[in-house]
Amino acid sequence: MKRLVLPLLLASALAAPSVHALEFRSVKETGVALYEAPSLSAKKLFAVSRYYPVEVLQSQKEWSRVRDATGGIAWIPAAALSKQRWLLVVSAQAGVRDRGAEDGKLLFTVPKDGVLELQEAPQNGWAKVRHRDGSVGYARITDLWGL
Repeated sequence: MKRLVLPLLLASALAAPSVHALEFRSVKETGVALYEAPSLSAKKLFAVSRYYPVEVLQSQKEWSRVRDATGGIAWIPAAALSKQRWLLVVSAQAGVRDRGAEDGKLLFTVPKDGVLELQEAPQNGWAKVRHRDGSVGYARITDLWGL
């Protein structure tokens, strides 16, 4: 009987859906402050620009605790976040191609810390993205943060 308990517990743990799914959002406006605690009177840590992606770690009333691409954790007013998915370029430069393949035609490049809007869920290591100017193509997911 004891031999069956451990495999059953492991099987049920593996079959259970993940409780901690990643939730990424982007900042709605330029100049939004991130705080040390969930209060406007808390210390301001820094300000971020419009479209900047963050990972939501926790939500509490009107506040969200978020992590940025550097691993920094702060609080931001929940109203300042959008469900629109923007991705941050974390490599020196992201090449955006006409199809999701290394031999696809290079359409344009985006420098480090630039942002691209996610258009479709990534497939085979590539994400369909849109530049703010409307140009659309595919970028390698290894060049991006926010997925």
